Amino acid sequence: MEWNIAAEAISLVMIGIIGVYARKGSHLPTLKNRIFQWCLTVTFSAIFTNILSTIMIQQYRVVPIWLTWIVTMVYFVLTPLMGMAYFLYTVSVIYTESPQVKRIMAVGIIPGAFYAVIVLSNPFNRLLFDINRSDGYTRGPLIPVTYLIFYAYCLASIALTLVNYKRIDRKIYRILAAFPILAVAVIIIQEMYPEVILSGSAATCALLIIYLHLQNKQISVDYLTNVPNRQELLNMLKIMIKKEPGRRFTLLVVSLRDFRQVNNTCGQQKGDEFLKMVCRFLCEAGPAENVYRFNGDEFALLFPEAEDDKIRRCVETIQKRMEQPWQSGNYRFRLSVVMGAIRHNEEETLEDTVSAIEYAIFQAKSGKCGSICYCDRAMMKKLERRTQIVRILKEQLEQQSFEMYYQPIYSVEKGCFDHAESLMRIPHSPIGPIYPDEFIPIAEETGLIVDITYVVLDKVCRFLNRLLEKEIPIESIHVNFSAMQFSQPDLEQRVLEIISRNHTPMSAIKIEFTESTLAESTQAVTEFTLRMLEHGIKMGLDDFGTGYSNIATVINIPFGTVKLDKSLVWVSMENEKSALAVKNLSRTFKELGMKVVAEGVETEEQRKLVVDFGVDQIQGYFYAKPMPEEEMEEFMLQKDERYALKRA
Repeated sequence: MEWNIAAEAISLVMIGIIGVYARKGSHLPTLKNRIFQWCLTVTFSAIFTNILSTIMIQQYRVVPIWLTWIVTMVYFVLTPLMGMAYFLYTVSVIYTESPQVKRIMAVGIIPGAFYAVIVLSNPFNRLLFDINRSDGYTRGPLIPVTYLIFYAYCLASIALTLVNYKRIDRKIYRILAAFPILAVAVIIIQEMYPEVILSGSAATCALLIIYLHLQNKQISVDYLTNVPNRQELLNMLKIMIKKEPGRRFTLLVVSLRDFRQVNNTCGQQKGDEFLKMVCRFLCEAGPAENVYRFNGDEFALLFPEAEDDKIRRCVETIQKRMEQPWQSGNYRFRLSVVMGAIRHNEEETLEDTVSAIEYAIFQAKSGKCGSICYCDRAMMKKLERRTQIVRILKEQLEQQSFEMYYQPIYSVEKGCFDHAESLMRIPHSPIGPIYPDEFIPIAEETGLIVDITYVVLDKVCRFLNRLLEKEIPIESIHVNFSAMQFSQPDLEQRVLEIISRNHTPMSAIKIEFTESTLAESTQAVTEFTLRMLEHGIKMGLDDFGTGYSNIATVINIPFGTVKLDKSLVWVSMENEKSALAVKNLSRTFKELGMKVVAEGVETEEQRKLVVDFGVDQIQGYFYAKPMPEEEMEEFMLQKDERYALKRA
């Protein structure tokens, strides 16, 4: 019989191409990756020996019989092993994290081992094939077993996929179900047309589907820098932590500062060139095989061993290089970096490790630790507490269980308390009381402050309604807004909806924000202020004097009140020039139609000083501390002479 091996030759070339590209893909030492490489090797070897055996059989009068026998037997062993390889790959994908994986694989190898025994005994019994000088190649009675073994493995792959339908991602499920069906279809065609050899084509089609959707290097490699991506790093860390929990590896993340300015100056394409240059440098300076693109302008360097000298030299090399300019074409920039570093210890999980390195980067960017921040055990404790606080904030936000405190504000002219500032408190939690100077920055960093503020506004509206229903006179309660609030596109609608839903008088709400907010979002704050005034909602500037805004900006926004920061009050007690400057500022604001509030007043001397400044209102411990709703209500009742007379 004359065989057509054209399809096999094409398949061999395709397998070679897939093999080359697969080598550039994921280098994770996972079971799935190892078996895929085995699939490539087995398939390539099977197709190659199939082609070689076919040529030898066709030239059996010329080629030594013993050599043809050896090559053909190798081919007969490898052909069903292709099916076994794909079955084991399916097992490795489905049962990656399961302790059952080894047992299932051991059982799965049994049919292949049994078939290998049949092949190895064939020279003695000729049950599969025979090759001799007179007849050439002839099939034996057990030749169908070759196909049956292949079919059995393909059917087993399909069965495993169907049984584990619920635990597999839909995309992976479709792939695992498709490739064995395709392979079976091709083998059936092979049986219908025995002169056309297609067994290698079936395997190649299966491998191509697996490679494109499950093993493609684009899944694990960053498209721009051609180094492994963040997910590949996470997978590597997961493997290292799982296999060797006590292993002390080091992770260093290099973050470029203000890289957006590079893109803004020279465009995205040139910016990408600079990123690639930095990445190439890091591959030379650090562990070349373990450089990852962590985020857009951040790269991670993984040192599998705790080699202090090597890591220190790497850090010094990076710092020294970053002192020099980088040039691409006509563009020349100095790229500053900060670095975060952690050393994994046996107690840390993958989540702990990732949180720690991100916290180290955040700390480095904040400038609190210099240009490089090492996340040590002390910092890990801070991180653990921060994580607990985030969890508590989320729980209290979901349950809307924040406790509201209110600090009365004294009106100098009227001699009564007709305003108050709302303050959120967490006096009780699983980790004890949490104070605002700790949880407010965390709420802002995580973005939780946005929804928290809406909950606070709702609670303030309800408390205001309670006071007004009891005819306890109060003009307004101040609600603090953070800078992040002004990045919300529906801010105006949300504020108006909350106040309207509670049927609270618009004029009873005063929204306050700090100078830093004004400096960050001047236009947004100005537009929001004007729109709120149209609805009767007043606005106030908090903490004036902390140095974030200039007087011209403040003057151009129609604030109802300007609150002098306590630092101005305190410094004025010690410095006459400062006192004169603050007094003149107060007069200027009053002449512009704004009310001036002095906060942080704690002593009689401070009270006299701010009264001399001509302030309209005073807030501080001298008059009252922040108090819960019930205490605040009782305080207002006691201080309101009109209400006291009515009760008498």
